[in-house]
Amino acid sequence: MSTHIEAKDNQIAKYVLFPGDPLRAKFIAETYLDDVECYNTVRNMFGYTGTYKGVRISVQGSGMGIPSAMIYAEELYNFYHVDTIIRIGTAGAIQKDVHVRDIVFGQGATTDSSVLRNIFDGKAHYSAIASFEVLDCAYHIAQELVNSNQIHVGNLLSSDRFYNQEMDLAKLANYGVLAIEMEAAGIYATAAKYNRRALAMCTISDHILTGEETTAQERQTTFTQMMEVALETIYKLDQKA
Repeated sequence: MSTHIEAKDNQIAKYVLFPGDPLRAKFIAETYLDDVECYNTVRNMFGYTGTYKGVRISVQGSGMGIPSAMIYAEELYNFYHVDTIIRIGTAGAIQKDVHVRDIVFGQGATTDSSVLRNIFDGKAHYSAIASFEVLDCAYHIAQELVNSNQIHVGNLLSSDRFYNQEMDLAKLANYGVLAIEMEAAGIYATAAKYNRRALAMCTISDHILTGEETTAQERQTTFTQMMEVALETIYKLDQKA
């Protein structure tokens, strides 16, 4: 048992889906997993374990922002010996060819947070990147399940603030950043600390340039393509293990 997760030993699988919204974790567990048990209700940050096609998988809410995500990632990797975390979240697009409901894979995660810089006492700007093995697997599965023009791979911005009018979005877009979210950089850094695997995949919930957006309810329950890609990725990784 850790500080923020009340699971006992062996209640959490080595593969974890990691949505920010705990209600999305509940939806995934109830919709896709068999033999589900709830192992965490601390702070209503729900966690569940079940099976998908016979593979044991956990789903754990991470909360919003790098600090919250890093707390849960740290405890999953350190206390529960999790091997792979796949963030299944939402992001706001800042590229014209990235549209609402498209899926973006975070090959890397730029951030305006000081967290990564502080890990290295300000002596290095650490590059937070995904596990290539997980990214490669997920990308090829997405090509089978999703229209190819709805799949994007590249750099995310993990922003420290949701409301950030000072951020130069045009410059970020010119440098190839695809979309803005709030957790990936912290998850990638924590995975690297423990020599484990992590990937952030996000469904575009809104377009910052055009103003198009989805509702909170849609974000919670309708981004099923991303969920299915993540589940199939874990299944394939397990078969290769």
